[in-house]
Amino acid sequence: MSHYLGIDIGTSGTKTLLIKADGTVVAEANAEYPMHQPRPGWTEQDPEDWWQATIKTVGNVMRSSGLKPADVKAIGLSGQMHGSVFVDKAGKVIRPALLWNDQRTTAECDEITQAAGGRKALIKMVANPALTGFQAPKILWLRNKEKRNFDKLAKVLLPKDDIRRRMTGNYVSEVSDASGTLLLNVVKRTWSKKLMGKLKLDMDLLPEVVESDQVTGTLTSEAAKLLGLTTDCKVVGGAGDCAAGAVGNGVVKKGVLSTSIGTSGVMFVHSDQPQYDAAGRLHTFCHAVNGKWHMMGVNLTSGGSLQWWVDSVLQGLAGIDKAKRYEAATAEAEAVAAGSNGLLFLPYLNGERTPHADPNARGSFVGMNLTHTRGHMTRSVMEGITLALRDSLDIIESLEVPVKQIRASGGGSKNPFWRQMQADVFGKKITRLEVEQGAAFGVALLAAVGDGAYKSIESACTATIKVAEETKPDRKAVANYNQLFPIYRDLYQQLKGSMSALADYQSSSH
Repeated sequence: MSHYLGIDIGTSGTKTLLIKADGTVVAEANAEYPMHQPRPGWTEQDPEDWWQATIKTVGNVMRSSGLKPADVKAIGLSGQMHGSVFVDKAGKVIRPALLWNDQRTTAECDEITQAAGGRKALIKMVANPALTGFQAPKILWLRNKEKRNFDKLAKVLLPKDDIRRRMTGNYVSEVSDASGTLLLNVVKRTWSKKLMGKLKLDMDLLPEVVESDQVTGTLTSEAAKLLGLTTDCKVVGGAGDCAAGAVGNGVVKKGVLSTSIGTSGVMFVHSDQPQYDAAGRLHTFCHAVNGKWHMMGVNLTSGGSLQWWVDSVLQGLAGIDKAKRYEAATAEAEAVAAGSNGLLFLPYLNGERTPHADPNARGSFVGMNLTHTRGHMTRSVMEGITLALRDSLDIIESLEVPVKQIRASGGGSKNPFWRQMQADVFGKKITRLEVEQGAAFGVALLAAVGDGAYKSIESACTATIKVAEETKPDRKAVANYNQLFPIYRDLYQQLKGSMSALADYQSSSH
């Protein structure tokens, strides 16, 4: 049987998954690397770290599987979206990559909006407003702030596509990830020459763009040697991590929505046609499904908020083994009633995207009194993350996009307590899959489709993805959260001015 690799270049590390054509997971491996924050609101990584993690994890899964190099027929690539890898004519990376959660480009977003003729005109061109995390404002930032580096610039690549370059020597992206650059005509699934012209950017800066299951090349002899594979191994388009995760969860047809809690939080719903949120609160992107689209709400620090709370504030729960610290924190939260006795947490620790699109948004606890314990605060953090996702769900349903089933993934799917919280906050059943491997699994399936093992990604998902169980909402908890949600949603508007002033204070010399 043929085998396929799925490689996900994440923010905290790279995950590589080896599967059989029938979807059976043979082996997996992970490798971590740092994220650098040279200034408040800035986030960067060294693309070389991604490549070394790719070599390491592919080597590990091949060794543990005992397979021969020729047994792996194709590779699918996934990765953190929106990041910018700046490459010169010689194929060398010019500077550290700017990441999806980098907030330095507020002025450049305004520049793009103005050049496009206003927010409505921009959304009409590329289906989305200008946001600080997107790639286009990062390119303008390089031009505005690091002209020497911009003058060297030959290509701008997304994180996973820099790995593709190192594997195949080809400069190629695919439609789902390219949608998050702000430079793709999402409806026509091609680069927007119109917007590139208005921004006075050369079209040659952009790679070729293809559909997600399309073969983009084969491994070079050097890459094959480093990875322990053959030069016959194909590399398919793959997908941005959100679309790849949706494929891995079988969200490839109308009415199915996925909720993912990783470092960020994502509400992702399939759409047969391109649909818009006129207010620009949701993203409208191309799906990894050929000729389909999706809408997506994104929260910048979801699981990242819980990680901050446990590791930085609680300092890992002193005296508790690292592997069990989150379990211990969750147990304390589970002992507290739904609603945390009126303690609300706003998870805006690094600005926020959906629905506020505000890089100056800041996190806070509101409603604290003398009855609140550490357990209340932990539960409040988890509830704040989940209420932020409900913001996206409410917008999706207000646009009359059908939601018949919600599939949980990421850290929020592995914990029964958090699955129940999602069911209660959303007021809907939450399903868990038999095998939840996320983005790496999704692009491994895309590799199988690209190699001809399946006719389409829809048929691949039907054959390999099964629902394991459902979590039903608790009526009492639903009523509790329905009472709190309007208060939660109003807090941002009440605190917006103070958040902005504090962000200015934090970015000064204090």
